Amino acid sequence: MTPAELIDLARKKGAMIATAESCTGGLIAGAITDIPGSSDVFDRGFVTYSNAAKSDMLGVAPSTIETFGAVSEEVARAMANGALKRSAASIAVSVTGIAGPGASEHKPEGRVCFGLAQNGHDTLTQTLEFGAIGRADVRRATVAHALSLIANALS
Repeated sequence: MTPAELIDLARKKGAMIATAESCTGGLIAGAITDIPGSSDVFDRGFVTYSNAAKSDMLGVAPSTIETFGAVSEEVARAMANGALKRSAASIAVSVTGIAGPGASEHKPEGRVCFGLAQNGHDTLTQTLEFGAIGRADVRRATVAHALSLIANALS
């Protein structure tokens, strides 16, 4: 789904969107706000690259980050919930991952955890393994998947 199509869908559904981004550094918000008229459906984006920002801006408990790691579904869930709570949005998507280069024994390059929080629904999480396809391509794939998550939830 293109950002323009997502904006049209959100407008029809009366939805307001927020983003909480780590590994994409604001690219999801940028993709949405590149489209004229996006202010009808986009409330705000949180770029929470550091662990401190995740806690300060979104209310992610430091113990959650310490226990599960910043790249985890638990943190993605907390980020999405925090974005929903701290905005005027009715739906929020979050991403946290390892765009690369670099990985650890337990968290490979290309792993991205997603969260999707929506008023009146349970928060969804998922992890995708894009692989070591390069930083730019991991980020590009993450943006595309995040937009499709929002669109599917609104459909």
